[in-house]
Amino acid sequence: MYIAKVPNRGSPPAYLLRESYRENGKVKNRTLANLTPLPREQIELLSRVLKGETLVPADEAFRIVHSLPHGHVRAVLAILRRLGVETLIASRPCRERDLVVAMIAQRILYPSSKLAATRLWETTTLAEELGVRNAEVDELYAALDWLLVRQKRIENKLARRHLAAGARVLYDVSSSSYFGRTCLLARFGHNRDGRRDLPCIVYGVMTDTEGRPVALDVYPGNTGDPTTVPDQVEKLRGRFGLERVVLVGDRGMLTQAQIDKLRQRPGLGWLSALRPEAIRKLIEKGRLERSLFDERNLAEITSPDFPNERLVACFNPLLAERRRRKREVLLAATEKQFARIAAEVARRTKTPLEKAEIGVKTGKVLNKHKVGKHFALTIEDGRFTWQRKQQAIEEEAALDGIYVIRSSEPAEDLSADDAVRNYKRLSDVEQAFRTLKGLELLVRPIYHRVNDRVRAHLFVCLPAYYVQWHLKQAWAPLLFADEHLAEHRAARDPVAQAEPADEVRQKKATRRSEEGYDLHSIRTLLAALATQCRDTCQFGDGESAIRITKITDSTPLQTKALHLLQQERSQ
Repeated sequence: MYIAKVPNRGSPPAYLLRESYRENGKVKNRTLANLTPLPREQIELLSRVLKGETLVPADEAFRIVHSLPHGHVRAVLAILRRLGVETLIASRPCRERDLVVAMIAQRILYPSSKLAATRLWETTTLAEELGVRNAEVDELYAALDWLLVRQKRIENKLARRHLAAGARVLYDVSSSSYFGRTCLLARFGHNRDGRRDLPCIVYGVMTDTEGRPVALDVYPGNTGDPTTVPDQVEKLRGRFGLERVVLVGDRGMLTQAQIDKLRQRPGLGWLSALRPEAIRKLIEKGRLERSLFDERNLAEITSPDFPNERLVACFNPLLAERRRRKREVLLAATEKQFARIAAEVARRTKTPLEKAEIGVKTGKVLNKHKVGKHFALTIEDGRFTWQRKQQAIEEEAALDGIYVIRSSEPAEDLSADDAVRNYKRLSDVEQAFRTLKGLELLVRPIYHRVNDRVRAHLFVCLPAYYVQWHLKQAWAPLLFADEHLAEHRAARDPVAQAEPADEVRQKKATRRSEEGYDLHSIRTLLAALATQCRDTCQFGDGESAIRITKITDSTPLQTKALHLLQQERSQ
């Protein structure tokens, strides 16, 4: 039997099931059935069976035997290699380099402990891509030790990429809580996590003016911010060999004592801000008046107290109103607590509260709201009263919204507007800390107990943030981000509160890009890319089985994301 395809002039052909037979030595055919009404796929299968083919169910002939998320790994490794991070860590391939690169990529994909990382590597294609399958956690610890030895060379390479003579360098310090007792770096100090019950570890990050990280230092938790500055100066002048550089730091970092030390180093400039008490003295001496801001919110002033320095005074009315409201809320909250204490004191007539007891209660209130300088307290046995120091409140209010930038740089090298803009760029370093400590890179909790391992762990986060910084730049069209931030910063008022550009407002309002893609955060975009898998497919069974590897087709969003990475510049 066979199936014959019979032409039917202008109509579709007919499909007939026929049988051949011999009669009187001649081959004849007879039609057994008209198959034309059947679907063409069934007709084709029947034809193949009649030709002697053996057909089996599709799920038995073809199987997906292994599937791993691949798209997010592909994206991270693409930008990592485009940036030359592998050669940044070591010029020659080796096992340690592969493990470090895998730890950097894992920190971006899904932050975890080193032991968890060895497990998570097997759940994506990362282990296959970097050749670190079946890696043991002890190998990762050894790779961290290897990396710490190379830290200076890596920082030097980054400095040659992003810092040049005359560059402005941003520097700031943060700290993270430490859960444990054995690490000598963990000390009680200024814990920026707000955990007074836990010791912390201090670390400082240096970046270029765009916010790209260049270097990182780790200090004991009780280290004061200003005491870290000499190390940065030595790094800039000694290791990086920069004869001319401008260090940008906040007023808590670049104190007067540190600036006096910087003056002794030719070619080293600074950009910082005055503390409130210094601004108050300028007002008292008539060097700074609100009338300076009648026409513009920015004015250059001079003072003999700051010789050979440029002072740029700024006034932001929105900041002034915000500070006034906050102060009033804190004062009112403090008075409310004082009223409760006074009522308790008044009730205790038989056994009056002693002076010491009242002092403890009021001390807790003052420590909570931090406005004790604005109250005059009368505390005696069985008696408690208070009143506001109105003059002190008015003196502080006179400073609301006013800040003064100080710099060693002449006007021809740094305009007043740019001085303010560059100081505000410290927010880029703060963004680095938010990324390091937040859900994106999760620098904490710190699982290590040995000092050098803690240092190496924090240093791994530096190139991870370096890669992620470039990821965000490349993917800006797909993120809730300003794609032309540098141009918008240069054009807008340096003092006034920054307002998003119209195109950014439009993105956030519609939650879609200009091309119609849903906007993402960096975390959700990586998750969307992870849905692209690498599948191992098998045809047949036994010795004749054939295996092939296939990557699922990219969605339009995945195609766009990978295309943007190809456009990202290597530097």
